[in-house]
Amino acid sequence: MKKDIILSGVGGQGILSIATVIGETATEAGVNLKQAEVHGMSQRGGDVQSNLRLSNGDIFSDLIPKGQADLIISMEPMEALRYVPFLNKDGWVVTSSEPLVNISNYPDVDAVIAELHALPHVKLLPIGELAKQNHLPKSANMILLGMAADALEIISPEKLRDAIGRIFARKGETIVEANYKAFDLGRNTKM
Repeated sequence: MKKDIILSGVGGQGILSIATVIGETATEAGVNLKQAEVHGMSQRGGDVQSNLRLSNGDIFSDLIPKGQADLIISMEPMEALRYVPFLNKDGWVVTSSEPLVNISNYPDVDAVIAELHALPHVKLLPIGELAKQNHLPKSANMILLGMAADALEIISPEKLRDAIGRIFARKGETIVEANYKAFDLGRNTKM
């Protein structure tokens, strides 16, 4: 089995933490992993993108060719649309429905959401609003990871949750529990 994933968003949204949790889970499970370095201006609020490839077999490149991604996990809807050409015909898009309008020529938000809804396999949730409502302002990215957990398939949601505990342990039990709660919220909230 293999899973080719594109992670995208805007700098500062937590894409690297999602990649870290997935990578830790894959490593712990003995799944082969290659990750292209993160591209973009993460320190300046620019777009950030990373290719993450998981497989039980050999992986010969860290870059995902157009039309081959199984999953796009995005913190921002326009950034999700940017990488749709990389998605295979059965691929999933899991994204926040809330835009981060940080450029003057951001496209019409309703048009962006409509394009996403037109895809055959998409999950959209207002993760920032969910994070606020549940007093998890810094854990929206873990809500998104929870939404994507079942689509990952090559690694289990339970193992992802375990990795969250290991990765955030150094920040204390309160942070671990907040990230667990966010992950569970993403898994259990209906689209």
